[in-house]
Amino acid sequence: MTAQVMAGLAAGRELLALGEPTHGEPAFSAVRNEVFPDLVAAGFRSIVLESDRVAGLAVDDYVRGGGSTLDAALAAGFSPGFGALHGNRELVEWLRAHNAGRPPGEQVSFHGFDAPLEMTGAPSPRRYLAQVVGYLGAHLDLHKPADLDGLIGADDRWSDQAAIMDHTRSVGGTPEALRLRAIADDLRTELYANAPRLVAASSLAEWRRADLHADVAARLLGYHAEAAAPALQAVRTSRLLGVRDAWMAHNLLDIRAQEQRRGPTLVFAHNRHLQRQPSTWQLAGMDLEWSSAGSIASALLGDRYAVIIGSLGASAALGLQPALNGTFEAALTEAATGTTVFDRARLTAALAGHTRTDATPEQGYFPLDEPTIAQCDAVLHIPAA
Repeated sequence: MTAQVMAGLAAGRELLALGEPTHGEPAFSAVRNEVFPDLVAAGFRSIVLESDRVAGLAVDDYVRGGGSTLDAALAAGFSPGFGALHGNRELVEWLRAHNAGRPPGEQVSFHGFDAPLEMTGAPSPRRYLAQVVGYLGAHLDLHKPADLDGLIGADDRWSDQAAIMDHTRSVGGTPEALRLRAIADDLRTELYANAPRLVAASSLAEWRRADLHADVAARLLGYHAEAAAPALQAVRTSRLLGVRDAWMAHNLLDIRAQEQRRGPTLVFAHNRHLQRQPSTWQLAGMDLEWSSAGSIASALLGDRYAVIIGSLGASAALGLQPALNGTFEAALTEAATGTTVFDRARLTAALAGHTRTDATPEQGYFPLDEPTIAQCDAVLHIPAA
């Protein structure tokens, strides 16, 4: 029944977003894995997870019949450590088995849509710039930009965790970083200016992979520049979170551009990234707010974007006790028959008279609130896990 309701919500949409309120409860990925084969039968040909997009290339290679081993794909293809989750192993195994023997156009592709960022820092641009330079150099008479390694310097000065909290520790505003941003822009211009020759000499897939690395290099340097900009810490943190979600939204739209002729896409991520309204977070005494990836995608795709928000009543894995009376989760638990998808009509009926908004995050779980409920297409509620 859950799969049927979700398939109905997906009808006529390009991008169906399925959210989870926490990364720590495996029941949500289990539901995802249960319903996805039915969505594939209904025409879906791609799945996108909250994981590094470049890393995800290794998983896509594997599920399409390439790569080395399942363990290698899981280790290299997920961030941050999501390859160790049982639900993701099951998903990758199913994708590989499903795609076996099918022509490329009918295979289901795998994508990550996250940036290579963590709350604690961002990496050096070296590997991404090197990938683009290597690709261009293999097919064009292009010399490596002068002193590229010297401009980058030691990788650990880029990944310094203190730079997230102290703009003076960031190297993103240095003359070397500004020069690297110009180089990244020039390299992408070379990719497009020479696209006919490059695609003919390699393949469209290889060109896209190089273009993705060029895009990551430029956006990563932009993130470091934002980290170097002085501002009140709450403003600065909101901007950094906003840069990440804007990057995620760009990746979603780019993936859809590649997949649009093959069928719709399922994206699975935290509610905070997929919700239609701006994200808010009270963290370390700061009131943070930024545009979520879902709010951006929804603004640009309109009714081609649908979002199902994940909700949880209780969780043994998290040590999350049953929802208190008066909360939205308690009302949904009372109305649910096991795992249940509440469409707009059932959601309105189940939550009539419930207006509590003072619940706070507990054990990593972000509870439902009025704006999220008001702007979603449905809620997937798991009463107890």
